[in-house]
Amino acid sequence: MSQANPDRPDLDLSSCDKEPIRFPGSIQPHGFLLALSPTLQVLQASDNLDDMIGADAARAIGQSLQAVIGEQAGLQLVPEIDAADIGQRPLYLCTLGIGPARHFDVLAHYYDALLILEFESVARASAADFRHLHRQVGDFLLKLTDTASTRTMSALAAQEIRRVTGFGRVMVYQFDDEGHGHVLAECRADDYPSYLGQRFPASDIPRQARELYMLNRIRLIQDADYTPARLVPALNPVTGKPNDLSFAALRSVSPIHLQYMRNMGTLASMSVSLMVKGKLWGLISCHHATPCTVAFDKRTACEQLGQILSMCIESREDANELQFRLDVRRIMVSMLAGLTQSADFIDNLSSVFPALLKFARAGGAAILFEERLLTYGDTPDEEAIRELVAWLDLHCHGDVFHTDQLAALYPPAAALAANSAGLLAMPVSRIHKHYLLWFRPEVVRTVEWAGNPHDKDGAPPAAQLTPRTSFATWRETITGTSAPWHGGEIELAIEFRSALLGIALERAEQMAELAEELGRANKELEAFSYSVSHDLRAPLRHIVGFSDLLLEPSANENLEKRQRFLRNIKDSARLAGKLVDDLLSFSQMGRAALRPTLIQMDDLVRSCIDKLALDIGARQVEWDIGTLPAMRADPTFVQLALYNLLSNAVKFTSQKERAVITIRASDEGAEWVMSIADNGAGFHMDYVHKLFGVFQRLHRMEDFQGTGIGLANVRRIIERHGGRVWAKGAPGNGATFYFSIPKELNI
Repeated sequence: MSQANPDRPDLDLSSCDKEPIRFPGSIQPHGFLLALSPTLQVLQASDNLDDMIGADAARAIGQSLQAVIGEQAGLQLVPEIDAADIGQRPLYLCTLGIGPARHFDVLAHYYDALLILEFESVARASAADFRHLHRQVGDFLLKLTDTASTRTMSALAAQEIRRVTGFGRVMVYQFDDEGHGHVLAECRADDYPSYLGQRFPASDIPRQARELYMLNRIRLIQDADYTPARLVPALNPVTGKPNDLSFAALRSVSPIHLQYMRNMGTLASMSVSLMVKGKLWGLISCHHATPCTVAFDKRTACEQLGQILSMCIESREDANELQFRLDVRRIMVSMLAGLTQSADFIDNLSSVFPALLKFARAGGAAILFEERLLTYGDTPDEEAIRELVAWLDLHCHGDVFHTDQLAALYPPAAALAANSAGLLAMPVSRIHKHYLLWFRPEVVRTVEWAGNPHDKDGAPPAAQLTPRTSFATWRETITGTSAPWHGGEIELAIEFRSALLGIALERAEQMAELAEELGRANKELEAFSYSVSHDLRAPLRHIVGFSDLLLEPSANENLEKRQRFLRNIKDSARLAGKLVDDLLSFSQMGRAALRPTLIQMDDLVRSCIDKLALDIGARQVEWDIGTLPAMRADPTFVQLALYNLLSNAVKFTSQKERAVITIRASDEGAEWVMSIADNGAGFHMDYVHKLFGVFQRLHRMEDFQGTGIGLANVRRIIERHGGRVWAKGAPGNGATFYFSIPKELNI
């Protein structure tokens, strides 16, 4: 570390991310600080008290507030304290004269078990005038329009804040997904260098500094060359720990940051946080080459302007997001109309290839279905696509896979960057290698940084904690990446997959009518037709109902209501898609041919547990796995049966503080018997006959979500192997599910 902290000689700055910036033990010296008890007794004071008002800090400890600041000032200040609604954010109380020539704006807040009073030195004797705040905010709002872009609004905010504060340069920058800051707008004097369009690396603002920006929305440094004023005593007398000065306006800042400012040619700075949807979206950053004073009333105006800009950005982003999703949905609807033109599913898909590219803003698309591969646009060759699908089949188990840096996950894609730097892949079947893929070409970008983000003047890694000294434009060429996938594209791709499965289910039902098992299929359809109708109609009714509400004029005036309606529509669409998906899987169970091989059940169980990791999350689940045999069976089908049983065990133990799931196998002579036991919700044995029926549930959907098809799939899979399924349980005492597989298959 090239610069130590003079107030904290014991401070270990081995990592910027560990620097205790909330607990500096000191303040900036353009004011003084008093920490008081509820009875207004001074418990702490800054050691510049003598310079400010001619009082000794050490002697002030234990005295009353009036004794320290003088009777006249005390008579003015104490009633203000009593009358004010003081919280954890600094509140302006009054402007106070102490002595013949010094005046101070007095700010108060309660935090860290103390009443913190901050006295900021000001040139005026009169009180802070907040009458201009309404006009400044009103003028700013008038300049904004409904069609203004984020950049335009940011530029207006930079101009207004520079006008209010007099800073030489005001920038508005946005953080990207990796935390780098991108300068969107700038207002500056002619003699200040421009950073417009450039980027600042995420390392310039450590993690704990970002967290503090979210708590305290404005921060001022009047003079980067200041000597900090220490707190006396050094520890909070109430907590016995260093003072938490998170909300103190005078809080001293990191010596690393002060050196950073000096390296940048900046002696005064102010930052205003831009919070969008509860996250730190960006900052308004103000710089001045010489020390610069900004009084509390002007800072308040800047903070208000920042909040208005944040709300406008959020509204603009929501409107852009909604428009984007509507445009993509229109394309999806037109594609679905084209997919029902003929009986051949693949021919229908190939007929909408141009719309498929437009839907995902892709350069090429491919469909792999029953060993048939069709491509359109700029795609890899057939062999490369089949190898990629084989890799996807092994490593990706979700509804969609997407990346804008395919080579980082799949090294062979490095040779395919010209047309396949980015990939969006969608499995159309859980059993077969049926995939729909979109490819995006490489986009070579040149990024301008304010200084080299990878090298601090060539310093070795051990020395790179020192603030960087160069902010000269440094250009970096980014290769191997495509345009990023939009969140709306991913979500609508999942909806499109559900629609495809619905069409595939319809085709499967048409084929079943011509099959020898038509009689059995018809009996099953009759048995659960009412349940299918009820379960599928419920989410569809929700979609129609909330869509009607969304079209009402009043919904467009209330952003919160509009977002709630859209969330309900999305949740209902996902539920309907899940129902269709599970129905298709159930249909396939009865028709697909078995391919038995010798499988290690232990490996199969652990593979299923790995897939369940996302559902389990931070829950405590104890897996008790006994010795499991090798069985001869179809690995794909048996894995699906095991996954459904283990998923049920995880789901029905969700209300247990500690879930225990036991997996055992026994040799019963002519067959193997597997058991999966849990300590979850259990069930009443009077209803055990309903367990393995389609759309049969023994628990309310509000308590345990599901489509009621999983156990029906298990039964169908096991019976296809010549085995049987059964279960035992008791309400509140868990359940045990069994299935058997013959040692000699007769299929």
